[in-house]
Amino acid sequence: MSNPWKEVRLSDYENHMALDSVQQLQALNQMMKGQLNQYDIQSAMILGIAGGNGLEHVDTDKITKVYGVDINTEYLVATKERYKNLSNVLECLCVDLNHEAEKLPQVDLLIANLLVEYIGYECFQNAVQVTDAKYVSCIIQINTDDSFVSESPYLHAFDDLKRVHHQMDEQNLKDSMEVIGYQLIQTVEYLLPNGKKFVQLDFSKE
Repeated sequence: MSNPWKEVRLSDYENHMALDSVQQLQALNQMMKGQLNQYDIQSAMILGIAGGNGLEHVDTDKITKVYGVDINTEYLVATKERYKNLSNVLECLCVDLNHEAEKLPQVDLLIANLLVEYIGYECFQNAVQVTDAKYVSCIIQINTDDSFVSESPYLHAFDDLKRVHHQMDEQNLKDSMEVIGYQLIQTVEYLLPNGKKFVQLDFSKE
């Protein structure tokens, strides 16, 4: 069965995420600025890059290589078109992390925002180990209600994602990272307008 993310239009995803009642696109943009600039790195990988939100914060004087990874080729085409100024730095890779994680190159920093929810802890562990990243920065969504997608006119564009969604728990993510040799070094919370919050968890390799 095809991954449902291949069927979600980028316009529906971004318009939903940017709504005043959701504000997740804006939150992720600001949080990624910190993710990309906090650590002494030369290479980074963004898993689930979608349309490239946050790439404007790449400091090309410091970061010489960025890999944008997604399962949806249309997302990657849009990202390359939007960020032509990063053409010497940005390389987009179409990879199904459930079956092709071994294709991932090694990097200094691995960023996974709202991604672990859709592949699960074990698959994410595998991706981290393949990239051998020194630092890993994840943003997960914590829900105070039963819905992982906020109410919006675009709500039904995401109906099929229920098939691949995993409820996230901070402690379970920490435990799964410890198993593969990564220690938590920072936690950041970002409250959202609709009873949800983002939690950023940063890890370093032991």
